[in-house]
Amino acid sequence: MTSDLQNSPKTAARDIELAIGGMTCASCAMRIERKLNKLDGVTATVNYATEKAKVTFPADLDPDTLVAQVEAAGYSATVPRPETAEPEAAEEDPARSLRQRLIGSLVLSVPVIVLAMVPALQFTYWQWISLTLAAPVIVWAAWPFHKAAWTNLRHGAATMDTLVSMGTLAAFAWSLYALLFGSAGVPGMTHPFELTIERISGDGNIYLEVAAGVTTFILAGRYFEARSKRRAGAALRALLELGAKDVAVLRNGREERIPVEQLAVGDRFVVRPGEKIATDGVITEGSSAVDASMLTGESVPVEVGPGDAVTGATVNSGGRLVVRATRVGADTQLAQMAKLVEQAQTGKAAVQRLADRISAVFVPIVIALAAGTLAFWLGAGGTVSAAFTAAVAVLIIACPCALGLATPTALLVGTGRGAQLGILIKGPEVLESTRRVDTIVLDKTGTVTTGKMALTDVHTDGADTDEVLRLAGALESASEHPIAQAIATGARERVGDLPAVEDFTNLEGLGVQGIVDGKAVLVGRTALLADWSQHLSPELAAAKATAEQQGKTAVAVGWDGRARAVLVVADTVKPTSAEAIGQLRGLGLTPVLLTGDNEAVAKAVAAEVGIETVIAEVLPADKVDVVQRLQDEDKVVAMVGDGVNDAAALAQADLGLAMGTGTDVAIEASDLTLVRGDLRVAADAIRLSRRTLRTIKGNLFWAFAYNIAALPLAAAGLLNPMIAGAAMAFSSVFVVSNSLRLRGFRSTIG
Repeated sequence: MTSDLQNSPKTAARDIELAIGGMTCASCAMRIERKLNKLDGVTATVNYATEKAKVTFPADLDPDTLVAQVEAAGYSATVPRPETAEPEAAEEDPARSLRQRLIGSLVLSVPVIVLAMVPALQFTYWQWISLTLAAPVIVWAAWPFHKAAWTNLRHGAATMDTLVSMGTLAAFAWSLYALLFGSAGVPGMTHPFELTIERISGDGNIYLEVAAGVTTFILAGRYFEARSKRRAGAALRALLELGAKDVAVLRNGREERIPVEQLAVGDRFVVRPGEKIATDGVITEGSSAVDASMLTGESVPVEVGPGDAVTGATVNSGGRLVVRATRVGADTQLAQMAKLVEQAQTGKAAVQRLADRISAVFVPIVIALAAGTLAFWLGAGGTVSAAFTAAVAVLIIACPCALGLATPTALLVGTGRGAQLGILIKGPEVLESTRRVDTIVLDKTGTVTTGKMALTDVHTDGADTDEVLRLAGALESASEHPIAQAIATGARERVGDLPAVEDFTNLEGLGVQGIVDGKAVLVGRTALLADWSQHLSPELAAAKATAEQQGKTAVAVGWDGRARAVLVVADTVKPTSAEAIGQLRGLGLTPVLLTGDNEAVAKAVAAEVGIETVIAEVLPADKVDVVQRLQDEDKVVAMVGDGVNDAAALAQADLGLAMGTGTDVAIEASDLTLVRGDLRVAADAIRLSRRTLRTIKGNLFWAFAYNIAALPLAAAGLLNPMIAGAAMAFSSVFVVSNSLRLRGFRSTIG
């Protein structure tokens, strides 16, 4: 035992999450990961999407060593500070700098491109105006690419940033040479729009529009990506926003309202009807119904009384409660759920961008080809000017102008069409998952069902149904209980206005009583009616038992000395859910119903909509485990949910779809948001995402195809700059036109 205690500090491992800065692509994340894993006893996973590194390291290793290791790789890292809201609020938006560069680049680049492509506008000294406008774009706006390329160079790597930086700088450098030392700077120089193939010296041509245009297009793509990534942490902020902000604490017999952060374990606090419970605790006084659906997924409000545990952020629907705090701050269930969401997001496999995958092979080949071209022409006795022109032409034609448009344009058109149909796609990395998904996990409450209690059946024993609804509905309309409100709403819909109530009394935990139309009416549990010797008939008792077996809530109604009816209240299935399940099956997906509700309710709902696999009575943490278990079985899992309790599972799933009618937490933790509450939109979302991905892949192919086709001409020194410009323009037009086809996507919903 002594030996174990002595050794434990050395062998124990700790976990830390570092915030990483300076990454520009997935290969950066891989480089940092390799660097950290070189340290003894360190296991690191770096996520490019969330810009975080999850590191397990020996207890005797200083976290500053981890930071130093990341910085040695050319990136920045910070150790998380103690939990507080201020640093998060003060954190700079990384998209702001990109937005400023993009706007500046756009304003300056458009005139440069127009002047270069329209000979009629090429006035005297136009080339020098182009240089003046293009220089800030290539030096200042493209600085993130140059910086990333330099970092990659120091580590012997090449990415899309390398290609963009080399191509733009080569085009700019050669343009400067042609203007200062060649014939391009003479007054009256023009770029004739000729498509001829001939060997040229190059010192009479400038490529400023290429450099400025590429910079603008790539910046646009990076800006939209950064803005999407910025939302990754919003799920955690939204979770913390759910909690109460202040609380009425009992001190010396008096209520004192304090910020919830000052609440301590053991404090007694008051929760009034409609208020959020400030923190996890145990009820010491009062009884009520607590709406915990946002956290647990349980559609029926839970009856609570003295001695029952309650959870922070749930809502007190009924009477006044006094609660003793048992857990505060980071120990509460809400805080634990926030941690689950964060872990699930961080644990996602780093997304390898399609462009980076292609660039990883394409860039080294292009660089080698440019160097080989230069060496060949010098060795073959060509002039230095001709040799350098051919080498630069290789870099310029390879510079991926259309590549900068390939993903953003398809994404913009696809997401724009999606928004019209009630589908919000968060980013290009989402699309890859939709192609591979084979299993779809559906939360029950609020997704397959409406998530709201409603009156579904009225069973009577000799009484008129309308009279039952008038009397029971009138009495329940005076109660704040959610089940009572469901009965009152259902009664109004069927019989119209309800009569007034006299001598209304709310009997905690039993039901309500009062005088309606001169009749003494009881509505509530069978125990309440039994106290007044009003017992259910065999028919009513059977109806009540059947409803409860199906997981529904049965409420007894009686007046004038006997039980008259049983009202059945339940969370109802959305009318379109069964059709949606059929559509999902048609896409090759296997549906699974997952819920925190009891098994009887879940099976009844599953049978109604056509789902065979049911997993019921699960807690939020269990939902994550279910998704992980399916993933461990080599299934690619999509998850559809709407509540706080679904947020961690949505983040864990390969593809998370949130119902827009649900909570902000679920929406922020998901990859796709379905604005409408119709589950059929989920099938539309997957179809649209798959089609958008196919479009992006087609765009990427053609973006490179034009460049690759012209590379031999460039290497041979036969590439007229107008051919290069035309090929680049045509590839860009093709990519945009191909993306615009997504506007024709049609929903299956009429």
